[in-house]
Amino acid sequence: MTYAAGAYQNPGVFMSTPKPVSVLVFDVNETLLDITTLSPLFGRVFGDEGVLREWFAQLVLYSQTMTLAHRYTPFGELGVGVLKMVADIHQVTLKDSDIDELKSRMAEMPAHPDVAPALERLKQAGFRLVTLTNSPAGASPTPLEKAGISEAFEQHFSVGAVEQFKPAPATYQHVAEQLEVKLDDMCMVACHVWDTIGAQAAGMQGALLTRPHNAVLPASNVPTPDHVADELMTLADHLIATRHA
Repeated sequence: MTYAAGAYQNPGVFMSTPKPVSVLVFDVNETLLDITTLSPLFGRVFGDEGVLREWFAQLVLYSQTMTLAHRYTPFGELGVGVLKMVADIHQVTLKDSDIDELKSRMAEMPAHPDVAPALERLKQAGFRLVTLTNSPAGASPTPLEKAGISEAFEQHFSVGAVEQFKPAPATYQHVAEQLEVKLDDMCMVACHVWDTIGAQAAGMQGALLTRPHNAVLPASNVPTPDHVADELMTLADHLIATRHA
């Protein structure tokens, strides 16, 4: 699959020439942490590990719906509610232990293998690294601490500070204000194209990591991410090359 106005190919990297940025803002769930470790729960409860993707898509949908409706429920609580909703749809009876298992598995998700070395390379190249997640801030040890990558980041931001979920503009603006930088000096790194669309609409650059189940959205008026790669180390090398071009 090839896209015009650049040299994006899948697999590979979209080679563009955007202005260098100094701050990389990382999404957390699925981009850094591997949500497929939740699969055994869905396989046991629903008899199909693929229901994980249905649950996650519904969770994202309803988080954005809540923001559009000017309401807010913390992401974890919404995740439990969506699990109950999906169970009703599939006519499955949930136990309290199933909900407890979801919470514990979400707190213990490991980092993808490409994450730690890529973050180290980006830090050495002089980028400022922060995270921005839909998940609420929690007590230590956080999921990122348990995954062993928390210290790679300068700061961690949650949408809970503005009580709006990504891709609401306020979420990205909050990070820029807290870091005292301009939006166009930041790049959102995510494996969800809805996140890069939101970041680009707010004035940031977007870097899409095409992990499994994620891809560029080729449609009219949808901004193509400034950077696209299928592996984080490849994306890191491209961002570093752009910075030093």
